Amino acid sequence: MKKTNCEMEVRKMKQSLFKGVEAIFIPIKDPKLSSKWYEEILGFKLQYIEEGAAVMKITEQSPTVICLVKAKEHQPCHFPDNHFGVGKYVNFLSQNIEETYLFLVDHHVQVEALEGEGDTKFFTFYDPDGNPLGVCQSL
Repeated sequence: MKKTNCEMEVRKMKQSLFKGVEAIFIPIKDPKLSSKWYEEILGFKLQYIEEGAAVMKITEQSPTVICLVKAKEHQPCHFPDNHFGVGKYVNFLSQNIEETYLFLVDHHVQVEALEGEGDTKFFTFYDPDGNPLGVCQSL
């Protein structure tokens, strides 16, 4: 007799199928202009650039690349309304969130209020193409 899906034992992975994140893709208007901003303001390291994209690393040691992709009809990333209060797809980790916040403000980057209390603090800022990006620090 054949078992139905409900009767079959569900196999579960004993460990994650994945070991990390290879790339984060962010839509932009101009790879050259955007990569310059990500390099000069955020300190990212340009790996290579072409007409349709710029590939960057947060640090030389970071396994994850940030791929700035030229969109044909650019629209900033928009996270759907939700009950969790999240408005962006990415949160970068910061060693000193207050210092990071002040640096971005001093460099005329659009930032929202620094929030959180205790050991966890966070804020949202925007790249020149209007994409919301987050910063988080958990001690």
